[in-house]
Amino acid sequence: MAWLEPLETLLENVALGTMFCLEAVSVLCVVVGLLKTARLTLRLRQQRPGQPLPFNQVRLKFGTWLTLALEFQLGADILSTTIAPTTEDLIRLALIAFIRTFLNYFLDKEIEAEQRLGRDQHQYDPDNRR
Repeated sequence: MAWLEPLETLLENVALGTMFCLEAVSVLCVVVGLLKTARLTLRLRQQRPGQPLPFNQVRLKFGTWLTLALEFQLGADILSTTIAPTTEDLIRLALIAFIRTFLNYFLDKEIEAEQRLGRDQHQYDPDNRR
């Protein structure tokens, strides 16, 4: 089946190009997340001088960006296993999928808890009552 070889080469090249793009977007997510988290930290420090920094809010902001980066990284790893999967590639893919799922689950739980806490504080804050 010699006619399949050019198609296979094309598929490999498309997969490699797409992998590069996904990995680049993953790096971009980490950088953007770092910058946005730093900006949030500075803004919170200016708005609340002398008060402790709401660490959970800052951590959850950055964690959300890291989770997004892991999604793109997982996509790149899935593509790499379609080209020439080795045992190492499959283990790496399984590990990244597990880490991403683990992070997403607990990050979602923490975001829900933080939102609930914010609503409760707003509801019982005497300055917010009319």
